[in-house]
Amino acid sequence: MSSKSKIFVLVGPPGSGKGSLSQLCIKEFGWKQLSTGDLCRKHIAEQTEIGKEIDFAIKSGKLVSDSIIVDMVNKWLIDQIESEANVLLDGYPRNLAQAEALADFLKDGKFADVGLHIVKFAVPDGVVINRLSNRCICSNKDCQAVYSMAEGSPCRPKKDMVCDLCESSLHIRSDDTIETIKERLGIYHEYEDAMLGFYAKQGSDILEVHATKPLVEVFEHFKSIAGLED
Repeated sequence: MSSKSKIFVLVGPPGSGKGSLSQLCIKEFGWKQLSTGDLCRKHIAEQTEIGKEIDFAIKSGKLVSDSIIVDMVNKWLIDQIESEANVLLDGYPRNLAQAEALADFLKDGKFADVGLHIVKFAVPDGVVINRLSNRCICSNKDCQAVYSMAEGSPCRPKKDMVCDLCESSLHIRSDDTIETIKERLGIYHEYEDAMLGFYAKQGSDILEVHATKPLVEVFEHFKSIAGLED
């Protein structure tokens, strides 16, 4: 990474719009996005040593350990050192231990001139519950486009439960029930509070976007507070 590079840590629950904002940043600025889920799948497919450990943990019905995730992300960040693009961390760090590990990693001299910015997605639980309970995903593993069946949503598919992009069928995740979403949000908020408290003590730059607004407005607000406007 060059001295102009920045790392943006996106903090927000599932359904808060982190992925949508990331895609706009990638499209408009050419930034690089880390999605731990995608990176895990990539390592598994390529049968790397990390991939084998992740695959074993999943097949054993265990959670992938923080140490494995941290090692995987660190290797990915090292690969970006020569790039001049800014980096978006979507879904990482996921808890306090990972936040502390990232802070320690960035103390390395290679990252001395890299800026770390925390972006908090402010969105009420009710909005998240409505978004996730209406979410449907393309069943094609090579597509995975996400839609909303909410009335009046601009993200509704043109045909009922059919993907606009590849015409595969859409499905609703089994864990996108209202009760399950509420449970996930309760756990998420505990981790979020701990991470934001840590970053506040570290004196990190914490930006806040109002994620209930239309995506275009969220993007413009983000560019403004991140100093990215022309």
